[in-house]
Amino acid sequence: MRKFTFPLTLSLVALVSAHLNAQDTNTDNHTITISIPEVALVDIEPAATKNITLGFTAPTEAGQPITPSTSNNTLWLNYSSIKSVADPTRNVTVKLNAIIPGIDIHVTAAAATGAGGGTLGTPAAQITLSAADQTIISGIGSAYTGNGANNGHNLTYALAAGSGPGGVAAYADLQATATTVATVTYTISDN
Repeated sequence: MRKFTFPLTLSLVALVSAHLNAQDTNTDNHTITISIPEVALVDIEPAATKNITLGFTAPTEAGQPITPSTSNNTLWLNYSSIKSVADPTRNVTVKLNAIIPGIDIHVTAAAATGAGGGTLGTPAAQITLSAADQTIISGIGSAYTGNGANNGHNLTYALAAGSGPGGVAAYADLQATATTVATVTYTISDN
């Protein structure tokens, strides 16, 4: 009598193999769609006290010019930026709504400090404000400065009486006035 164990073993292997192929897979997947908005926001802080007063002091000795008040560094420039693919960096520009005859208004932005992150911009040297936009911060990428005072770029404003015929403002153009209001506008935009 002969034993046929081989076909039985082969049948058993084929049955186990067919059972394994019929089982569900042990992995699955799905997609996540991510949307990142383009962002370009700028403001001056502290918002409640962002209007400042600067002035001049009359001389006490004949032959001397008026002297400007102490500079003001109470304001902070904050921004949030998510750059676009087409424009890899942004700038912040500054301008004055109207020139005040005989007076130069200077603004200087310090390097960014505080709770921000990302590619923060680089401040320009001191700017003498004019009616034309001038870049005060350049090279802003995707970044945020943090919100409020002590975050972002500290701004220092200073006055100077006109320096003469070659300067932006001429001393001869000065006129006594109790109050002159000038509006300074900051704009964040693509390069």
